[in-house]
Parts: sequence; C-alpha cells; structure tokens
Amino acid sequence: MKLLVAIDFSEVTERILEHVKNLVCKTGSAIWLLHVAMPDPDFVGYDVGPETEREFIAKKFREEHTKLQEIADTIRKNGIETTPLLIQGPTVETILEQAEKLKVDAIIVGSHGRGAMYKLLVGSVSEGLLHKTKIPLVVIPAKG
Repeated sequence: MKLLVAIDFSEVTERILEHVKNLVCKTGSAIWLLHVAMPDPDFVGYDVGPETEREFIAKKFREEHTKLQEIADTIRKNGIETTPLLIQGPTVETILEQAEKLKVDAIIVGSHGRGAMYKLLVGSVSEGLLHKTKIPLVVIPAKG
C-alpha cells in the first residue's frame, strides 16, 4: 500500500504521524510525507518585496525543509520506507496532484477542528480534498 501523508507542522502533525506509524506497521506500506509550502513568490497576487523579504522567505523554506527531513528520518528509524516531499503551491491542488502522480492508495491528512466561521472565510484543506478527490481520504482529528 502506498500512502501520501500531508503535514503542516502544526499541533495535529504529531497525532497524524502516530496514526500513520500504527497503520504502516500493520500493512507494510510505503509513505510519501508531503508538506506544501507557501506558494512561489511569483504566485498570483504575491509581489516580491525588498531583498530582506526574499531572504526571509528563503530562510523559512530552508527551515521547513530541515524539519521535514528530520521527521522523515525519525519515521525511517521505525523501519518505514519514507520519502519526504516539500512542494510549493496551493495546498489542496498540490496534494491532489502529488497523489495522482504517485498513484497512492490513500491520502492521510489532519483536521484542526476549527469553527464554521474559519471554514467560511479561509476554507479547510481536508474538506477541499474530500470534495475533489476520488482517492480514499483518511482524516485524523486534532483532538482525540
């Protein structure tokens, strides 16, 4: 079984990884650990500012890359085949593109459990995936 596990480094990430480790140990699955980074500065509506702004974005991107690698290394120590992916782009669309490209059997994401007002104004990644994917989706709630 091949799984795409999308994480955002929030408080729900640890809970997702805990469930994934249990699932993979039982099934012998391989996972792709995906973090979708802030869209490319050339992304619509985002103008690159002065040099300091570009340096800040580059530093943040390097930090996310390092953190993702550390998480993947920790998972590998449990004998789980793990490939980390750090990709820039719109979150829902990027997750779906990677899931199809990698031909995964399921997508695993977390849900922050935010209220209706937040979902109305900002949206929900898990909800967006649910409405757009044909691939089985496992949503891990933030609170358990």
